[in-house]
Amino acid sequence: MMRYDRPDMGLAFCLSGLAGFVDALGFLSLGGFFVSFMTGNTTRLGIELAGRHAGGIVLAATILGLFVLGVVCGSLVSHFGKRQRKAAVLAFVTLVLILAAGLDTIGFGTAAAGVLALAMGAENSVFQRDGEVTIGLTYMTGTLVKMGQRLAGALLGGPKLAFLRHFALWLGLLSGAVVGAAAHSRIGLDAIWLAAAGAGFFTVVALFMPDRG
Repeated sequence: MMRYDRPDMGLAFCLSGLAGFVDALGFLSLGGFFVSFMTGNTTRLGIELAGRHAGGIVLAATILGLFVLGVVCGSLVSHFGKRQRKAAVLAFVTLVLILAAGLDTIGFGTAAAGVLALAMGAENSVFQRDGEVTIGLTYMTGTLVKMGQRLAGALLGGPKLAFLRHFALWLGLLSGAVVGAAAHSRIGLDAIWLAAAGAGFFTVVALFMPDRG
């Protein structure tokens, strides 16, 4: 993450906010299942397996599968996007969010919420180098670990502000989740249209950014 410049980090902050927004919509619509936080869903799957709750098992497994499929699709789009891979991946995310919004509009709210996991899996392919994700946008455990390591390094005489980039990503996700929860309380899953619009805007922004990875 330290190799990225301010425009890249600004985009990463915004995309983490988008992930938080979408994850809040999914969480509230699916009764406590996430669409971007697969560690939580894995724990939920284990709980559902232990309780032999067929519905919960199917839901958790489906979301996990859609997320992985999204990562696969995002990675392929990134590969074929060449020098515009960020914009290409974000265009794919936008299309998937439009699909989810359309499903909700015609009355398939649960399916729409599940498809959000496909979009969030793909979003993680925006920042890649040599086929490896370099900035995780939809999960914060590793980010918080790195932030803690940077804080420890500062206490040992290292750079004092190195933790700020990791903190900004976490803050982006948190801010997006707050806005997403507020939007859900007012307009329900119609808020997916707002997420799609945001993803479309970030696609245009990415088109005019130098693509270094």
